[in-house]
Amino acid sequence: MARQLVPLLCALFLAVGLVPAAPAAAHGGKIKLAVAGDGATGVTVQASYQDGHPVDNGVRLVLTATAEGGRTVGPLQLNPAGEGEGFYSTGPVLTPGPWQVTVTAPKPNPAEVRVVVQARAAQGAPPAPTPGAAGAPDPAGTTTWLWWVAGAAVALGATATVGALLVRTRRRA
Repeated sequence: MARQLVPLLCALFLAVGLVPAAPAAAHGGKIKLAVAGDGATGVTVQASYQDGHPVDNGVRLVLTATAEGGRTVGPLQLNPAGEGEGFYSTGPVLTPGPWQVTVTAPKPNPAEVRVVVQARAAQGAPPAPTPGAAGAPDPAGTTTWLWWVAGAAVALGATATVGALLVRTRRRA
């Protein structure tokens, strides 16, 4: 009896382990769109289902934007960004200033969001300090002595450890 039960239990555990998780389509319905500026002249969108899970199968999002004076951008189709599931990004498409941005998603997951985004000119990294300027690192390497001190401390520690091991070995002999 036990010999027949073991293969049956193995097959049962294997079948349970291979049962797929609930399909992503189980979310279905409307999606939530969180739209914001990216800190420069782009727009980011986070798409999630009503239960908070990110949209993992990709959804077709379309962006249009209008600024003062009738300037428009779009319609642009947004592509998934590398930040994770449910994230979309436009890249630099706006000029600095306030924009009325609308992002829509078609059926089967309809959604539409309108927000005001304040686009700003992209900021670059501060210029590197010139040698000899106040607060600039000394090209001669004024911190080089720290490496010598650290190396000496490591050598001293290694010598002390080896010496202690030799004394301990001689006492046992």
